[in-house]
Amino acid sequence: MLDLNYVRENLESVREALERRGMPIVVLDDFAQVDNERRQLIAESDQLNGRRNAASREIGELMKAGQRAEADARRQQVNELKDRIGELDRRRDEADARVRELLSTLPNIPHQSVPVGPDEKANVEVRRWGKPPAFAFKPKDHVELGTALGILDLERAAKIAGARFAILNGAGARLSRALIDFMLELHTQEHGYRETLPPFIVNRDALFGTGQLPKFEADLFKLTDERGFYLVPTAEVPVTNYYREEILDASQLPMKFAAYTPCFRSEAGSYGKDTRGIIRQHQFEKVELVKYALPDNSYDELESLTHDAETVLQRLGIHYRVVVLSTGDLPFANAKTYDIEVWLPSQNAFREISSCSNYEAFQARRAQIRFRRGGGSKPEFVHTLNGSGLAIGRTWIAILENFQQADGSVLIPEALRAYMNGMEKIQNYER
Repeated sequence: MLDLNYVRENLESVREALERRGMPIVVLDDFAQVDNERRQLIAESDQLNGRRNAASREIGELMKAGQRAEADARRQQVNELKDRIGELDRRRDEADARVRELLSTLPNIPHQSVPVGPDEKANVEVRRWGKPPAFAFKPKDHVELGTALGILDLERAAKIAGARFAILNGAGARLSRALIDFMLELHTQEHGYRETLPPFIVNRDALFGTGQLPKFEADLFKLTDERGFYLVPTAEVPVTNYYREEILDASQLPMKFAAYTPCFRSEAGSYGKDTRGIIRQHQFEKVELVKYALPDNSYDELESLTHDAETVLQRLGIHYRVVVLSTGDLPFANAKTYDIEVWLPSQNAFREISSCSNYEAFQARRAQIRFRRGGGSKPEFVHTLNGSGLAIGRTWIAILENFQQADGSVLIPEALRAYMNGMEKIQNYER
């Protein structure tokens, strides 16, 4: 959430930032109108409180002078003022609530380094790593490969659950587990993240803190009991909220967490997109990287977090590129985002496998996560960052497609073989 006073005092610059994002400015117009009404109510209430205090003093003087009738008349006026002030205060509280409600719907302001553009076509490529594989045959997609190898079953998953679910079998399930172990070990042993296993169910406060609520409730799976629980859409939610409503010491920062979780998303509004295979699923798995950082160097932390996520693909030997998202493609809570896009031979294209983002104080302000520099200094909001390190399913897809062989088998990248009990190749109905 943006700082309330900042929005009030910089209304035009916030308006320009929203326009760069391609967002309708009607919300900001509503904010300005309600906030102006709020200020008028406060001013009138303050004025009437001054009159009431003056009248109260007069009553005391009239009583001392024995002018009881005059004092009673003034007392009646004070009661009327009190009623009017109470009404003004009630309307002020309503305006306060409305201002904060509108504020919660305003997206983050893009960092000055974010390219300006209306959509993903304005995203800017930053770098590439590796080269696409050269095949002497027409490469198959992951559905053809996985189905033929007996490691991917979409039909029975649809029978059990519905569309956009998958079953991995045998070496396919083992490969998924190997990726989780490989990523967690890489990030904890080499990159210095602390492994954590958070709840897979979260409450409304947690989802508000990271920005999924109230704006994106349709994308979530809500449980039907009365406690307001939701399935996690990403480990970002529980891990970012770990220190919600707490004050940290500056010496503790940066804090770095790596978390494996399943993730659950309704994919509202995405029907018709990526319907083939397991690119876009209702249930999938990720290893998520989350950081709490000082505002002074949070963009350095973004660069290192992105590098940490890239290392996974480098170790696996898979071609990818990094793009910085434009203002029109930037998600709601993000100040700056790098997308890591992996090469998929069947599509002859790059596809997103990780988003690495700096939210600055946007999430921390919503979740009230602060730090103190010491010496009795005033608490400040931390900067929060996160990125997939990586999405398990899409990495699984990338391995099948990039390491497929002419006979339909799939080579296991050397970095994963120790996690696959030495297996070097997935062949027909491998178990």
